[in-house]
Amino acid sequence: MKFDTPATTNPIDQLKIIGKPTSRIDGPLKTTGTAPYAYERHDVVPDQVYGYVVGAGIAKGRIAALSVEEAKAAPGVLAVVTHETAGKLGKGKRNAAPLLGGPEIAHYHQAVALVVAETFEQARAAAQLVRIEYRKTDGAFDLARAKDAMGDAAEHKKEDSVVGDFAGAFASAPVKLDETYSTPDETHAMMEPHASIAAWQGDRLTVWTSNQMIDWAATDLAETLGMPKEKVRVISPFVGGGFGGKLFLRADTLLAALGARAAGRPVKVALPRPMMANNTTHRPATIQRIRIGATADGRITAIAHESWSGNLPDGKPETATDQTRLLYAGANRLTGTRLAHLDLPEGNAMRAPGEAPGLMVLEIAMDEMAERLKLDPVEFRILNDTQVDPEKPERPFSQRQLVQCLRTGAERFGWNKRNAEPARVRDGRWLVGIGMAAAFRNNLLTKSAARVRLDKRGVVTVETDMTDIGTGSYTIIAQTAAEMMGVGLDRVVVRLGDSSFPVSAGSGGQWGANNSTAGVYAACVKLREAVAQKLGFNSADARFADGQVLSGNRRVPLAQAAGDGELSVEDGIEYGDLDKKAQQSTFGAHFVEVGVDAATAEIRVRRMLAVCAAGRILNPLSARSQVIGAMTMGVGAALMEELAVDTRGGFFVNHDLAAYEVPVHADIPHQEVIFLDETDPMSSPMKAKGVGELGLCGVGAAIANAVYNATGVRVRDYPVTLDKLIDRMPPVG
Repeated sequence: MKFDTPATTNPIDQLKIIGKPTSRIDGPLKTTGTAPYAYERHDVVPDQVYGYVVGAGIAKGRIAALSVEEAKAAPGVLAVVTHETAGKLGKGKRNAAPLLGGPEIAHYHQAVALVVAETFEQARAAAQLVRIEYRKTDGAFDLARAKDAMGDAAEHKKEDSVVGDFAGAFASAPVKLDETYSTPDETHAMMEPHASIAAWQGDRLTVWTSNQMIDWAATDLAETLGMPKEKVRVISPFVGGGFGGKLFLRADTLLAALGARAAGRPVKVALPRPMMANNTTHRPATIQRIRIGATADGRITAIAHESWSGNLPDGKPETATDQTRLLYAGANRLTGTRLAHLDLPEGNAMRAPGEAPGLMVLEIAMDEMAERLKLDPVEFRILNDTQVDPEKPERPFSQRQLVQCLRTGAERFGWNKRNAEPARVRDGRWLVGIGMAAAFRNNLLTKSAARVRLDKRGVVTVETDMTDIGTGSYTIIAQTAAEMMGVGLDRVVVRLGDSSFPVSAGSGGQWGANNSTAGVYAACVKLREAVAQKLGFNSADARFADGQVLSGNRRVPLAQAAGDGELSVEDGIEYGDLDKKAQQSTFGAHFVEVGVDAATAEIRVRRMLAVCAAGRILNPLSARSQVIGAMTMGVGAALMEELAVDTRGGFFVNHDLAAYEVPVHADIPHQEVIFLDETDPMSSPMKAKGVGELGLCGVGAAIANAVYNATGVRVRDYPVTLDKLIDRMPPVG
């Protein structure tokens, strides 16, 4: 189905099942421990054995000598895979460095060997017997130093976006801000580690893995192994969290496949938690400079946002300036990213890449500018709202309810009770402050397909390689099929996460819900036509409700269309240029209250509110869960999460959940979520958008702004920890 004109009234608009708060249909499997995750697929193939990954002990250099003889002779060992025995390997286009290193080493803990043994303990013990001598070379591990060294070197630039005359407008602006901020390296810290089981049957490979994008995994695995894609099958029906860390093929999958080929047995591999931070991807640190010029009454005339981040030579920069191109008005604009080559592990997508660290900075700067202008932060943002793309004023937004989000949030949160003068509100030992920030995330469209089958029992089965990473994909896809085919949820079966199914959008970039359900919608439209034809109805007149097909005075059970067999169709959604004609984005506002201990500078978040405008909300129950989970992640980013870089050795020191701090229950207060009533006919037939990443964007800045309101101390380097406050705290008395 080609979607190239705005959606009109369609069966989804009945809202009998879509749009209703619906418990996740996979919930019982999750809560009873019967949902099969990758490493637990003990029953899918017999005679499984275990692989243990050996990671590089240096960050840059090469292997000078490698001996595996002791390891091969150890009890239970079946095979040892290294670059010398793996055969010729390619590199998937989505990997910045080879997943199996050697002789060259690209980063610390790059996989350099896999030991395969009968038991996990035997594999782990034998891995300690792999003898490697390295020849270290100097590497670059310090972003600030690299930034200072690179200057304006052209090879480190991504093309800037320039509109008008920023330099002239900024120089002449009556009120100016020019500040630099930083965000740290962060790791995904999902519950389920990267894990895979691989089995060969002749020249065909099947992997059971934990991956967000099934088709990407199959494509890059085939490319890396130099084999036809049609001979690779990837299965991932349940993923225990990803946050972008499982978008791409990783070492566990490749090494499981290589180990299985070498041992002649199915092999399972899980990356140990301490290896994940350095072996897989992470959110890269940024240094961001923001300049804003405004008139005395608060209208922005000039805005510039430049971001520096580091990555491996084949990596990409963190796109932290994306939101600044679209969020606020201003005739003269400059945005751009700068990439420094660092020899740290690969920097790549982590929940809301670009906008998450970008808004952590932009929305502090907006508060700082509002203070200089003596304007309320909410009103300053409203004053600079725009209903058109600031870079292309002829292009409107398809929907933009930013002002409504700000107004609604301010009213619900009690913003009018805020004391604008910092460090003036106390509650016993606590200095109390409230802060806010705007939220923004683009709505991304990507084609997505599904297969839908109707059997003689009247059961509708949906098959698509879409994944459920804890987000509720099973449920909203079932809701879509039920709404379209006029049956209850108990008559729908959803099968996901298998590369033998039609290729979906996958889970990432908050594009999964809208696009995957739109693909199911398209397939159901085709099935409705097939049913009508089979039953002798005019498909344009046929209605589907209560397990019946109706037209005029005729009423026929849906199941009758399948006869003694089944009807099966396949279709998908493909997009035209509607997203070029109108900018499609999601908007929101975050409001936060914090308490800061007057003596110790300890920070406690006391309450949180998110207001979101993100198209039709397909399932308010799971959407709320997505937003409060994102808000929780925002607390972590604001107050505690930071990968500490050893700039001598080139690795992340706190590479486990003991030393890398994330929020726990005690850190999170009451969270409220409001969804504004909105549909976007230009987005898809579902009229929906994404929301799971919008809930993160802006949270960090809202917290930092609240801390400033509580203490009068402005921290521009995340995370906002007590050591950055305590020497500047107001007097305790």
